[in-house]
This record gives sequence, structure tokens and C-alpha cells, in this order.
Amino acid sequence: MTIDPMKQFYFVFLFLLMGTGVSFSQDIQEPRISGFFPGISFQRFMERVEEETPYHFYFKSEDIAELTVNLQADQSKLSDLLDAIFLKTDFHYSFGNEFSVFISKGEKLQTQLPEGFFRNVSRSESDLNGEVDEAFVRNNRFVIGELAPGQTKAKLSGVVRSLENGEPISGAIVFEKIDFTRSVSAPDGSYSIVLPIGKHTIYIQNLGGYIEQRLIDLRGDGELNMSIGESIYSLSEVVVNSGAINHISRPEMGVQTLSVNEMKKLPAVLGEVDVLKGILVLPGVNTVGEASVGFNVRGGAADQNLVLYENSTLFNPSHLFGFFSAINADAVESVELHKAGIPASYGGRLSSVLQVKPKFGRTDKIGGSGGIGLLTSRLSLEGPLGENTTFLVAGRSTYSDWVLDWLEDRADFNASRANFYDVNLNLRHQFGEKDVFEFTGYFSKDNFRFDPDTVYGYQNQNFAAKWTHYFNEQVEASFSGGRDSYDFEIIGEDNPLNSYQFGFGIDQTFAKVDIRQDYEDRHIFNYGIHLNHIQLDPGKIRPYGPESIVIADEVEREQALETSLFFSDEFEINDQWMVSGGLRYNLYNYLGPQTTFTYPDGSSFSEQDVNGEVSHESGKFIKTYHGPEFRFSARYSLNNQSSLKAGVNSMRQNIHLLSNTSVISPTDTWKLSDGFIRPQTGIQYALGYFRNMALNTLEFSAEVYYKTMRNLLDYRSGATIILNDDVEQDVLNTDGRAYGLELFLKKSSGRLTGSVSYTYARSLLRTNEAETKEKINDGDEYSSNFDQPHHAVLILNYEVSKRFNATFSGNYSTGRPITLPVSKFEYGGSERVYFTERNAQRVPDYLRLDLSINLEGNHKVKKLAHSSWSFGVYNLLGRANPYSIYFVPQGGALQGYKLSIFGTQIPFVTYNFRF
Repeated sequence: MTIDPMKQFYFVFLFLLMGTGVSFSQDIQEPRISGFFPGISFQRFMERVEEETPYHFYFKSEDIAELTVNLQADQSKLSDLLDAIFLKTDFHYSFGNEFSVFISKGEKLQTQLPEGFFRNVSRSESDLNGEVDEAFVRNNRFVIGELAPGQTKAKLSGVVRSLENGEPISGAIVFEKIDFTRSVSAPDGSYSIVLPIGKHTIYIQNLGGYIEQRLIDLRGDGELNMSIGESIYSLSEVVVNSGAINHISRPEMGVQTLSVNEMKKLPAVLGEVDVLKGILVLPGVNTVGEASVGFNVRGGAADQNLVLYENSTLFNPSHLFGFFSAINADAVESVELHKAGIPASYGGRLSSVLQVKPKFGRTDKIGGSGGIGLLTSRLSLEGPLGENTTFLVAGRSTYSDWVLDWLEDRADFNASRANFYDVNLNLRHQFGEKDVFEFTGYFSKDNFRFDPDTVYGYQNQNFAAKWTHYFNEQVEASFSGGRDSYDFEIIGEDNPLNSYQFGFGIDQTFAKVDIRQDYEDRHIFNYGIHLNHIQLDPGKIRPYGPESIVIADEVEREQALETSLFFSDEFEINDQWMVSGGLRYNLYNYLGPQTTFTYPDGSSFSEQDVNGEVSHESGKFIKTYHGPEFRFSARYSLNNQSSLKAGVNSMRQNIHLLSNTSVISPTDTWKLSDGFIRPQTGIQYALGYFRNMALNTLEFSAEVYYKTMRNLLDYRSGATIILNDDVEQDVLNTDGRAYGLELFLKKSSGRLTGSVSYTYARSLLRTNEAETKEKINDGDEYSSNFDQPHHAVLILNYEVSKRFNATFSGNYSTGRPITLPVSKFEYGGSERVYFTERNAQRVPDYLRLDLSINLEGNHKVKKLAHSSWSFGVYNLLGRANPYSIYFVPQGGALQGYKLSIFGTQIPFVTYNFRF
């Protein structure tokens, strides 16, 4: 058959054209790479490929940190280059949609999903319920809003919730990495960011460091509600920590946040997760001794810290005379410590505010968690009650007194007994979309004895209710009220004739109105009013038993009313400058009924100066104090990774702890400011440099501060504190100053995480010049009981696998000041002891090393219960760190003794479970 030459030409031409078209189409689908890569890092190789092609890489930075590339490419396929680079290594690659390339180490990722898995969905993740696994919701493309002519940007808003319990997550960061537009979720979980119209990858990270992502097609203003949880791990090319972003972007200084997940990795006495001990790893926070009640912040006393469980005040935040925190970690979502830049909405204490955010029940189903340890057990249950109500109830209890056998002087504690329990109840009810009601209740009780004749007991009772109304996206208001109580009791039965019952109590009733208002996305206003009524029973003693001849005595009750108005504004001036300022005005009224001595004007309030007494009727204003508290802080961004901050804040404290010991003890009592004892006042100045490094996985900060304090209380030699109707005669008006340097470095991602902190701090006191009763150390400056210049903490956590990790911690501090006897002499026919100047000597330095190992069960999503084991050794070196030095007369001589709480290694093991 003859073929027409023209037809043959056209046939060949069309064939070649089609072949060229096919080749051209293939080149579009699989870009070619050319270039010389002489021994560069793999990360730099990926950056160059991303610059020249549409490929986008996803990887873990720590996996590829030491991987290098040494090759030359000439119109090569990416797959061929990766095959060459990964030859004889443990690395793998997988291609996803839209030129996504996933790099993994160990196992190759599976990127093929069921047919129809990728599809357009809109507005909310709830649309996917029952259709796909929650774990893969990150791979769906969400279509948000509707296109409008000429619109270039749109507002994306929504709520971030916990995947495990459906509760809102506060402090989660929502961001995209191109322009690094970001938003931090509010307490109700809400967020809002403005982005260009188009497709974006949105990243979400909570305080625990868990990262999620969402793919969106933004066409107009709309909502996207998102869930994030610890059981979901997404492979991300960028590791961003919400705390790290706040670290450099927030204007406030001295603010530290810890999640319960972070605290669970810290070694603790007998394996119990301890909220208060967790903050001791932070710079500027210390305690005067092992198993001490309370903590000291930047040179302040333990009573100068306000511990809030939501809105409730905990006056004694400890169990078992300091071994354990009174706060059950199973009922806590996170804790936030304000050392400086304290918001205007907080007040009442001079040094710090520890805000404990309670955990509310999950919304999907009934669940719980618990643990069984050597000394304590705990159990919590949570879940829905009906359609719009959730609950969480948690409890802890001791069941053994064997721990007392581990004390150094165990022979003195043979008859000792100690036990405690606590209960938390948290309720939340949603009234429609704009109203939320929350209730938090807490009760704890401790009983212990150091010998068979003296029994100590104390308890906390707290309950609070809060109603939050959302007027619109810009304005919300919270109305709260409640009651806080603390009391202790001592029963002494050493001798039936001298048996007694001694008690103390404090009750506080409060009401608060807090309003938050966002204005034009530049200002955040907070304002409101707080009312607080305090009733105090300073102490009473009664005979105990029919044979007792103890004379009953009672110090007159006290009461006062505090009223505080506050206003603050957080203003973002531009990308570099952000300021936060506020004013809190405190009005304090000391109320009758009360009978007080009178003294001549200008006297020192000593016993010999008394010239009469006066009675005040119930409810009468005996004394009024008032004054402003200023708050100001500013941030200047040097670049996206570092900033400078400065701040100043003044505080007032109307309540004082009467204690002549270095630590808070169950026998300490509180005292209200009155006509003779003025409110404590203080002002703090701070300056800091903050920097994030290594893709926000390293946080560094350096802060310096200087603080002055007035109207502090110290005591005359031989002062009587308990059952003293005229405390003003035994206390000395004292001024103080504190200054220091804090360095902090934290690594938040990778297998090896942890932190190291160093604090140089001084806390010094001086008797006020106007004080005439007595001047301690002849009026010279002297160290406070908690002046410990050097303090360093090292925390290292190594994640061997997702189920196995080990934590090592080290803690060092200078020994605390003490007053020692140095000689004896004869006076008035008796032998007397001469002591050094007050707090002129120190106990030996403190050093402790701990080791903890956490082993989790498998991470299957669907199983009856998830379990884990925590075990390790507290005080690994068995060092007998001194708690105190004391002297006892023996055979006509003073014999010195050193008391150590834990003089040996303390092993622990705890079984934890959740369901």
C-alpha cells in the first residue's frame, strides 16, 4: 500500500508533537533539578530545592542535623538525588500531594490514604465526625468563607479545644510560618488572625509542646474550630513553642508557665507530681529547706506569694508539713507564676502570684486517671453530665506512716503518725453560646503527731463560682464569688493537768467582676472591681480533758474589708514596640469590734508607753489605708528571635504572717494591718534580654531586678507571737531590699530536653530608723532568713522512645542564714549564752541530685486504659543536707545538732493510669 508523503509527514509531525506534549506534561509534574552541592548541609540542600522548585519538605530538625550532601545534579529527578543522598543511611522519603516531601528516619512514612480522603470541607472539624479518624483531620483542606470581589485579606477565627476532653485550651499559639502571623488563644480557647486570601498551612501548638496543622483555603471571613491533644504527633518542618513565642513577644517580664505534662517529668519525693515543687526549677524561685512549706520569690518571704486555685486563695498550700503540695496535679491544667509585671487584676501580695488553672471535665465520655504510690494514692473521674455540663472530681489520700522511718532522727519519731487527704470538684455548664458557669470546690485535711502526746491538724476549705458572659467577639465579663477558709488545731496531752486545745482560723469571702475588651486588634483592656472581706481568729486556748487546769484565753477576733479597682491596657504600637500598663487602687478598712491600747504620739508602741485603751463598735472603721499600685512593662523586638523588656510594678499587702521561723509552720498565725501595723509596700524594677534560637527550640533569658520593701515585720529578741493581744509591742518595723540576676536556658524539643538556671540573689533587711524599741544588729543591714545568694538548677530529660524517658536533676544553693551561740558568761548569778549578730552565719550549702524514669504503655488509641510507671531515686547521693542547726544543753554545755529531713536515698515507684 502506498502512503501519501504529505499524510506521512503530518502523521510523524503529530506523533512528535504528542510526544513533546507528553514529555512537557511530565516535566511539569516532576520538576528537574540542576546544580552543584559541594558538601553542604542537607537542610541547605532542601532550602535551595524549595527556592527553585515547587517542592516542600517536612522533617524533624534534629534528625537531619548532621546529614550532608556532596553531589552534582543535571536535570535530575528529586527521587534520584534522594536515593543517592540516603544510600547506606537509615533515612527514607515519601511523596505526598502538592509536591510535599516527607523525610523520616528509621521507618518510611505511609502517605497513601483511602480514596476520597482528601476532599474540601468547610468551617469546622465537627463536620468530619464519624467520617474519618480524628488523627488524620490535619490532612483535609478546609474551605473557609466566600469569595468577595476585591477582597485581599480575611479574618480566620475559632476555638482551640483539647482533643481528649473537649475543653478550651488557653495559651495555644495559632500561626502560619510565611509571614509568621500568629495569635495566642484566650482563656476561652478563642483565637483570631488575619491572612491573605488563598491557601495556607496553619500550625497549632499548646503549652505541652504538641503540634498540629490544618490545611485551609481561605476565601473570606470565617471560623475554624480546632482540636489538639497529646496523643497526636504530626511531622513538622518547623518546631514552634507557644511558650517560646510568648517568651519574646509578650511585654510582661518574670512570667513562667508550666504544664502538668512538664512537671510529670520532674523527680519528686516518693513519686508524687508536685505543682509547687515544679516551680522551684525556675530562676528566682527557691525554698529555705527540704520539705518546706511555701517558696520564696526574688527575696520575698513565703507569705508574700499569692497562691490562687482559679479564684480561691490557698493559705497553706502543703500537705504533711511540707512533703507534698496541697494541689492535686490531676485536677490542674497548668500553672503560671508572675514574678514581675504582675497584671493589675492581681493584688494583695508583695512578691508573686501563682495562678493555678483548674482542669474541667471532658465533654465526650466518662474517663479518669489515677496512681498508686508508696505513700499516696489518687483517683479522678471526669466527663459529661447531660448535654451541656461536665464534671471532674479528684481525690488523694495517704495510707501509711512508714515515711517517718526515713527521717534522720527516726528514734525520736517512733510514735509519730501522719496522714492527709484532699478532694477537688470542678463543674462547668454551658448556657448557649454566650454564657458559661463554672464551680470549683476544694477541701483538704491533715493530721500528724511527732510524739504520742501532741496532735496537729489543719484544713483548707475553698469554693468559688464564676459566670462568664460573652457580649460579642470583643467584650467578655466574668462575675465570681466564693469563700476561702483555713484553720489549724493543736491538742497537747503530755500531762492531764496541762492538757490543752489551741486553734487558729482565717475566713475570706470575696466577689469579683473582671471585664476584658479587645479594641481594634491593637488594645486589650482589662478592668474591674474586687471585694474581699477577711475575718481572722488570731488564736484561742482551752483546757482539754476534765483534769486540765489550763486557763482559757482568746485573742480578740479581727476583720477587714478590701476594695480594689483596676484598669490595664496592652497596646501593640508597632511590630517593634508593645507596652502594657495598669493601675490598681486598693482601699483597706480595718473594722471593729476591737479593743486596743492607746499610745502617745511618736511612741514606739512598747508596754511602758501604754496610756489607755479604747473600744470600737462592730463594723466601725478603726483604720483606713489606701493607695495606688502601678504596673508598667514594655517590649522592644530586636528581630523575630530576640527582644528587650523593661518593667516596674508596685504592690501592697494588708495581711502579715506571724512566724519566728524560717519556714511556714502549722502553728503560724496571720495578722491584719491595724492602727499600729501598716500594710507592706514594695516596688520592683526589672530589665531583661530574651532570645529564641535553633528554630525556637532553645529559649534564653537574662533578667536583672531591684526591689525595695517597707513596713515588713521582724521581731524583738524573745518576742511572743502566739496568743499575744498586743503584737505591736513585739514586732519591729523593718525595711528590705532585694536584687539579683537570673539566667535561664531551656531546650524544648528533640530527644534531649531540659533547662538550666542560675540565680544570684540577695535579700537584706534593716530595722527602720524610726523604730525605738530595738534595732537588730545595731541598725545595720542583715540577711533575711531566705537570703541564699547562689542557686542553680539543672534538669535533663532524655526520650529514649515515645514510651520511655529518663530525667536527671541537680539542685544547688547557698546555705541559709542562721544565728549561732559563740560564747557563755555569768550574769545575775546565772549562766547566759552570747549569740552572734542575727543571721551572721550560714548552714552548709545545699546539694541534691535526683533520678526519675518514666515508662509508658503502648500508645494505641483504642484501649481500655493507658498506664505508666514512674520510679527513681530522690537524693541520689544520700547527702544529709542540713535543714537547721540547733543547740541543746547537755551536762552543763551546749551541744550542737544538725537536722536533716532526708539523710539518705529515697527510692520511689508509682503506677499511673488513665482511661
